[in-house]
Amino acid sequence: MTNYRRSKLEGATYFFTVNCAKRHNNQLLIEQIDLLRKVMREVKENRPFDIDAMVVLPEHLHCIWTLPTGDADYKTRWSLIKAGFSRGVPLGESLSESRIKRGERGIWQRRYWEHLIRDDQDYQRHVDYIHWNPVKHGWAKQVKDWPYSSFHRHVRHGILPKDWADEPHDDWSVGEPE
Repeated sequence: MTNYRRSKLEGATYFFTVNCAKRHNNQLLIEQIDLLRKVMREVKENRPFDIDAMVVLPEHLHCIWTLPTGDADYKTRWSLIKAGFSRGVPLGESLSESRIKRGERGIWQRRYWEHLIRDDQDYQRHVDYIHWNPVKHGWAKQVKDWPYSSFHRHVRHGILPKDWADEPHDDWSVGEPE
């Protein structure tokens, strides 16, 4: 097993992919979108961070966070978000022996993908990837059609035009596992 070390740079900007434990035929995150939003707002109130870009798909999400100066603790934030969301979801998922032994719900994969954003080009590539993701996975025909995306906020603020990304771009791959 590889000894993976997470990046921990205070005040940095990170890209994350967080997956549900069950990926096939799972609509949980969009079925419970209000709960997810509520939990994220609560965590942000107690442990501030900026959500620069985000997309919520039925069974996984991608986001870019910028942490406050002097703070590198995204791990606690994700733990709180996952736990708060899990507490709000009605019981009923199947549980493995290891989850039962640990007293865990079967909502989220234990691990998540994290990437330290290195420069402006890396940042833009990840924002584009986030916004294109619903089209990539076949959940929408166009980026503007997917309601659970920061794309709409970027349009409202004049950062992107409403017809952005009618065609995919070769550079929208970011090298993270799906």
